[in-house]
Amino acid sequence: MAASSRAQVLRLYRALLRESQRFSGYNYSLEIIRTYAIRRIRDAFRENKSIKDSEKIEELVNKAKENLEIIHRQISNFKA
Repeated sequence: MAASSRAQVLRLYRALLRESQRFSGYNYSLEIIRTYAIRRIRDAFRENKSIKDSEKIEELVNKAKENLEIIHRQISNFKA
């Protein structure tokens, strides 16, 4: 993986974890969602860390970006 791709993936990973941390509050169900989201993010990135095919990496990065947008929307809905 090129250095720029690696940096992009790491930024995306951190952004997903950071955004997932925002699922917090006194509501127990939000706590469960936050824990699940963080676990899924870590598992997915760990599962795909050995992929070398640049097309597959690009596909996974695009999917992660879509998931980041979904997380952001969900947090906005919970806060509203």
